Amino acid sequence: MRYTLAATVLAAGLLFSGCTGDKAAELYDTAKFEELQNNKEHAVQLYEEIVAKYPRSDYAKKAEERLAELKGKRP
Repeated sequence: MRYTLAATVLAAGLLFSGCTGDKAAELYDTAKFEELQNNKEHAVQLYEEIVAKYPRSDYAKKAEERLAELKGKRP
């Protein structure tokens, strides 16, 4: 009984807490989709959100690269 309760609590915690990497990945994928749909303004907003909320994620660097490309700051 205790094992079942502990497992349930752990599963619920993992389900509701989510990983920041997962959310950053989701935002990044959505931003890429927005680019493909030629909705660059929304893509820029999403990339900026990734950089602001998840600055230490792998996706922040990718988002910064895409922002530079979209804003024309890349050589």
